[in-house]
Amino acid sequence: MTQPTEKAAVDGLPSSGIVSGDRYLSLQALDVSAARAASALHRAGVWRGDNIALLLRNDFACFEATRGAALLGATTVPLNWHMTTAEISYVLEDCDAKVLIGHADLLTESVLSVCNGREVIAVETPIEIAGAYGIPEPSCRAPAAIPEWYSWLGAHEMWNEPAVAPANPMFYTSGTSGMPKGVRRQPVAPEVGQRAAARSAKAWGLDSTGVVSIMTGPLYHSAPNAYGMGVLRGGGLLILQPRFDPAQMLELVSKYHVSHLHMVPTMFVRLLAVAPELKAMAMDSLQFVAHGAAPCPPDIKKAMIDWWGPVIHEYYAMTETGIIATCASADWLDHPGTVGRPVDGVDVRILGTDGGWSGPGEAGQISVRSETTPFVSYHRSEQQTEALRHGDYVLTGDVGYLDHDGFLYINDRMSDMVISGGVNIYPVEIEKILVAMEDIRDCAVFGVPDAEYGERLVACIESDRPVSVDTLREHLGQYIASYKIPKEFHFDVALPREDSGKIKKRLLRSAFANEGHQDSRVV
Repeated sequence: MTQPTEKAAVDGLPSSGIVSGDRYLSLQALDVSAARAASALHRAGVWRGDNIALLLRNDFACFEATRGAALLGATTVPLNWHMTTAEISYVLEDCDAKVLIGHADLLTESVLSVCNGREVIAVETPIEIAGAYGIPEPSCRAPAAIPEWYSWLGAHEMWNEPAVAPANPMFYTSGTSGMPKGVRRQPVAPEVGQRAAARSAKAWGLDSTGVVSIMTGPLYHSAPNAYGMGVLRGGGLLILQPRFDPAQMLELVSKYHVSHLHMVPTMFVRLLAVAPELKAMAMDSLQFVAHGAAPCPPDIKKAMIDWWGPVIHEYYAMTETGIIATCASADWLDHPGTVGRPVDGVDVRILGTDGGWSGPGEAGQISVRSETTPFVSYHRSEQQTEALRHGDYVLTGDVGYLDHDGFLYINDRMSDMVISGGVNIYPVEIEKILVAMEDIRDCAVFGVPDAEYGERLVACIESDRPVSVDTLREHLGQYIASYKIPKEFHFDVALPREDSGKIKKRLLRSAFANEGHQDSRVV
C-alpha cells in the first residue's frame, strides 16, 4: 500500500475527500485506510479505551488514524509537535499511549528515546509539508527499524468487526499553569452527542451540503480538528494547508471555489496585509467564514466584513465545553465586540468575585452549563476537575459580561489579568487599542512581578516602522486610564507563537519575570 497521490482527481476538482499539495484522498480510500488502520492498531494491542498518540502535521494520516482508532473505540491524542521532548514524554506517560504515530522528521532520536517500548509508526513527511517547513529530504524518510505507515497498513486486512461507540479525541491544554492537562469527554447518550455535534455544525456552517473548505489551522488543536472531521463527515472537500500562508490560501479559494473557512484573528491580520492584486481575486464563492480562538480587534473584523461581505461568523468555545456562543456579521455590527449569544442548549452565567451570579453589564468569570458539561473532566486529575466546576457549571477561565440583550463580551483571560496596585487590569483592552494603530502589526501586554505595585504592565510591540514610546502612551491616554498604560514598551522581542498564530504569553511572562529583558530570543 503506497501513500495516496491521485493527482488526476485534483486536476478534476473533486467535490469530496482530502487534497494536500498534488495528492488526493477520496472518502472511499479514506475508509479503506481507516479500516486497515483499525486492524493494524488492534494487532499492536489497541482496543476499547486505549489511547493512541499522534505527532502529525496536517496530513492524510491524521484522519486515517483517527477514523481507524474510532472503529476500535480507542482514543486519539493529538500532540502539539512544537512541544519539547520532555513535554511529549510527559503526555505519552500521562495518557499511557499504546502507539505513537508521527511524521518521520518529528521522530527525532530524542523523541524515540522517551517512547519506552511503545509501538512507533512513521509517516513519511510529504513534499508539501517539507517545503513549507524547510525540512531536508533525508529527514522525511522513516527512521531505520521504524515501520512506515502505509506499508504497515498494507500488511493488514480491513477491519470488519461490529461497530463500537467511538471515543472522543483527547486534547491536552497548553499548560499555562503547570504541565498540560488532558481534556476527556466521557461518552454520552447518542441523542445528546448528536445534538452537540449539530450545535458545532451550525456554528461553523457545516450543516449545509457541498462544503468545500481549507484547513488553515493545525489539527492538534481541538477546534480545527473537529472542524476538519466535520467537513468530511458531511461529505465535503477539505484542502489541507501545511501551515497558514495568506497568499496561498487566497489562491486556493479561487481555484477550488471554496465555500467555507475556519480561521483565527491573526489570519485576518495577515490576509489584510497581502498585495492589492491578491485582494482583487474573486472571493464570491465564500458562504460561511467561522472564526474564534482569540479576540478579534474591531477594526480588523470590520475590514474583513467590508472585503468579504456578511459571511463572517464568530464563535466562542473551549476544549472543555464545545461551542458556547455564536455571532453573525449583522449582530456583530449592531453589537461591536461581542462574541454573540449563547447557542441553543447552552446556559451562560457570569460568576462574580463574591461567588454569586452577576447581572447585565457586570464583569466576572464566564460559566457554562449544557447537557454535555457534566461528562467533561481532566484526565487523571480529580483536583483540577473539581477546580473546573462551580456547581453544575464549567468555569471557562475567561472574564466577561452579558449585556441587556443577552450578548456575551469577553474582557480577558483570568490568567492574563494583571493586579497592579490592587486594581484589576485586562491586557486585551490595551492590546485592542494598540493593534488598531496604523503602524502596529501585533502586540502582547502582560504583567510581571513588581516590588511596589505587585505587578507592572509590559508591552511587546511588532511594528512596520519605528514608533516612539511617547506616541504610544499619548495614544493610549486618549482611551484608557493612566494606570492601564504599560510601564515598559519593548520593540526587539520576537513574539512567540503557536502554529495557529496565537501568542504564547506564558513564555513572555517567564522570560521577563525570571531574567528581565535580555534580547529578542524569546522562543
